[in-house]
Amino acid sequence: MSQDALPIYQQIADKLRQNIQDAVFQVGDRLPTETELSKQFGVNRHTLRRAIELLRHEGTVRVEQGRGTFVMAAPITVAIGKRVRFNESLKAQSVEPQWQILRVTQISADTRIAQSLEIASAATVVLYERVSLADQAPLSLARSYFPEALFPDLPAHCQAYHSVSALFQTEYDCDHIRRSTRLSARLPSTQDARILRMPATKPVLLSESINVDQRGRVIEYGVTQFRGDRMELFIKND
Repeated sequence: MSQDALPIYQQIADKLRQNIQDAVFQVGDRLPTETELSKQFGVNRHTLRRAIELLRHEGTVRVEQGRGTFVMAAPITVAIGKRVRFNESLKAQSVEPQWQILRVTQISADTRIAQSLEIASAATVVLYERVSLADQAPLSLARSYFPEALFPDLPAHCQAYHSVSALFQTEYDCDHIRRSTRLSARLPSTQDARILRMPATKPVLLSESINVDQRGRVIEYGVTQFRGDRMELFIKND
């Protein structure tokens, strides 16, 4: 089928895709507004939105409500292996991780947290919640639960570290080894979708991990939601 025989929205998507490949728009750039693009291509907004949706679906752009449409990089890959090395995975792909700590607090362990950490129900745990970003856009939302009894002064240390592995190694001479990981997909809560700047109708990649130290003690139950449009996970056999 010739280019002219394609539906108009596909022709527009092809032209925008070519502009991106030719570096007219580069990774992280915001595309012109709907009004500007509609005028440029001589189409109504409905047709323009179909073209943008096609590019969004294939992972070429991301649409952030209230902010605009941005050119995306290739998905960032994170290995799921014996060692917990999120930051190193990003840096190996020339992505400089950024972190925003949302909260560090003490809570009582519910049944799921207690079972995962192998502690008594209602025992005190430290919740360390943070969001990772690249190019100012969220990649993941992580919640880590630690048994307070094993780690004195942990809340204060959490404020000083973005790497849990580095925190354990430096402050407690403790290794950080992945014992198990459960992967699934689910819809985020409204609040989590807002933090990740994504629609609540789009699924996240959910990773639930149980991590141990060099003696086999459970030291962390981690629950991380990855944006499925920006991240991909693969299992690595160490």
